[in-house]
Amino acid sequence: MSFAGEVKAELCRGKLGRKCCAQAEACGVLLYCNRFSLSEVKIVTESPAFAQRLPGLFRKAFGVEFDEKGDPDTPGKRIFTISAPEKLALLWELCAFDPSGPAHHINFGMLEETHCRLAFLRGAFLAGGSVTDPQKGYHLELATTHLRVSRELDTLLLELGYAPKETTRKANYITYFKQSEAIEDLLTAIGAPVSAMELMNAKAEKLLRNGVNRRVNCEAANVDKTVDAALEQRRAIQILRDRGALETLSPKLREAAQLREAHPELSLAQLAALCEPPVTKSSLSHRLRKLIQLSAQDTAP
Repeated sequence: MSFAGEVKAELCRGKLGRKCCAQAEACGVLLYCNRFSLSEVKIVTESPAFAQRLPGLFRKAFGVEFDEKGDPDTPGKRIFTISAPEKLALLWELCAFDPSGPAHHINFGMLEETHCRLAFLRGAFLAGGSVTDPQKGYHLELATTHLRVSRELDTLLLELGYAPKETTRKANYITYFKQSEAIEDLLTAIGAPVSAMELMNAKAEKLLRNGVNRRVNCEAANVDKTVDAALEQRRAIQILRDRGALETLSPKLREAAQLREAHPELSLAQLAALCEPPVTKSSLSHRLRKLIQLSAQDTAP
């Protein structure tokens, strides 16, 4: 099952509560389903949990049965329809949609309480929502074919403290989030706290994995720098030896040359600790740079 499917299954595990919330959720379903017109309601879903919830939801919200309903136990898409004129008229009346108006609207009079607003969002997500697997990215969206509904949903979300973004895709108007924190908060609010926790865990694992990768890359880069520096220092020491200049160096420079040749794999800090007496990393670095400078002078034309 996809992550979006898991979210919808969790949302559907919540009991149908107050009638006002059932009506708000059902209205969210109607405005975000495949078709809601004066001639037909058509809801198509691949979620068995949503398919099982729908009949009871519409029965409690409106006291109506679907004329056609999909079997939750049948794989694939389940189709629910209402085409009886008296049932459609009741849906329009109870949801306060004006059949003579040019477009659908959200009935804010039905959403005065916060719990009803969240129920509406739950219905909208169940019918027209999706969310990306957090292992791949962060994206939650709600898609409707009704422009004014999409704009009014943005207003509703802003009033609840969310800051959604908008776009269009073919004939759909999309309200979406890409901030993981907003997605976590919204999923928790509409009834999917377990899924929200899964998203948080995935984000924590991703941050940890990225941190480990950065440290590994940094350490690998440091190793490369150490190896390159050691090779340059050993070449300089060999040049000085070939020139017979090593014996003319000061005791400190000779010690630095001997330690680098004896321990080509050690870092500056490790070499500095082997000096007699031990010196700082900066002091040893200065001595090795001096050897490189002297070798360059010896080989200059």
